Amino acid sequence: MHTISLSTISTPASHVAAALTDTGPQGLAANITKDTLEHFGALSKSEQVTRIPGESSAFLMVGCGADINYRNFAAAAVRSAKDLAELVIDLTLASESEILEAAEGAALGAETPNSYKVSKTKLQKLTLLVKPEFESLEIERVIQIATQVVIARELINTPANDLWPQKLAEIAANHAKHLPIEVEIWDDERLVEEKCGGILGVGRGSVRPPRLVKMTYRGGSKHLGLVGKGITFDTGGLSLKPAESMVGMKYDMAGAATVMAAILAIAQQQIPVTVTAIMCLAENMPSGQATRPGDVLKMRNGKTVEVLNTDAEGRLVLGDGLTVLAELNPDHIVDVATLTGAATIALGNRYAGLMGRGSAIELVKEAGAQVGELIWEMPLPEELRPLLDSDLADIANVKIGNRAGGMLIAGWFLSEFVADDASWAHLDIAGPANNDNAPYGVVPKGASGVAIRTLVQLAQNLADN
Repeated sequence: MHTISLSTISTPASHVAAALTDTGPQGLAANITKDTLEHFGALSKSEQVTRIPGESSAFLMVGCGADINYRNFAAAAVRSAKDLAELVIDLTLASESEILEAAEGAALGAETPNSYKVSKTKLQKLTLLVKPEFESLEIERVIQIATQVVIARELINTPANDLWPQKLAEIAANHAKHLPIEVEIWDDERLVEEKCGGILGVGRGSVRPPRLVKMTYRGGSKHLGLVGKGITFDTGGLSLKPAESMVGMKYDMAGAATVMAAILAIAQQQIPVTVTAIMCLAENMPSGQATRPGDVLKMRNGKTVEVLNTDAEGRLVLGDGLTVLAELNPDHIVDVATLTGAATIALGNRYAGLMGRGSAIELVKEAGAQVGELIWEMPLPEELRPLLDSDLADIANVKIGNRAGGMLIAGWFLSEFVADDASWAHLDIAGPANNDNAPYGVVPKGASGVAIRTLVQLAQNLADN
């Protein structure tokens, strides 16, 4: 990852990134004429970058529209400069908060590191040019959080042949080694002892057995509980996915990577709040010992579940994880999962769906808005709950043949594993967790690391109030 530093003097560099708004060039580029902009085809269209040669250095004119979003401005500048060794980003007109946003965008905007092919990115040094009064501004906090996001992105992008439940558990433990975080790894024998029938049922078909990772940071009196879905690969089990739907299922552990990165960042920042993060890890495979449609699993909280579709497995592992958290009686619980294709149908690929009850809903919405992540609250309509009734068990994991409200029905299932008066939020990140298209904002192609910054901000807000 490139180094990021502040300076009040424009250091010698081949290129300077400057903003182009609807009113014209900003900062150091203010003297560039309209004729020059038109000659090189520069537009103020958001995130369009145009190179304009100058006497001592070239300008990268970054389109920003009517108003500059400094986070996205810096991210676009970094992406456009990947063939350069160094870059200066002009922030001479930015405020303190805008500089912090730009530093975050500069760290998040680059292509995610990839050990499977040779990187073509040359950018090593990035300087943020600021006014003298901001020369000593502390940008380390946002850089540290952004670094955890990038680490999570790289992990989420890892193919399943190199990442399985035990391996992911070991990675989490290694990352926590030098931080004040206690780590427990429950193997399959421990999962039997702990009566985690959901996780065991999902992982039964794989030769690589399931794991539960419990990470605890004891930073303060308020207690935030996090749980993440960690299906390291999802074939659908015996309810096998079509071939084209199976591509990309390495991303099905994004929820677990999200809560892991969040607690690591919270501990690194020494935010005064206690956090427990549960990673529910399994590989959903078909085999002679896999869970069958129609089987009944007994969950940790004692409820029985009739599994009508083994491809609705995420809610099964989360059910056990939510129960483990609920037993600790945290002040707020947030679960994160690439849970339903229905979330993408309803909200597209950039919004996370938010469901639940209690104060956690508004807390998550507020934190998401503060860091610029897109979250949309969805209802839990009471008329949908009877669709999960089972003649054989306490509840079914799906309603066969029903295509309406799939995201909401999944939310109702999860609600069975938290108390009625709990402050609980469920984030379905199936849409924004992975970006198959061109980069935008601070999101690169591939894993996005969505919701990590929201959870860290949530913890900070809890500590501040």
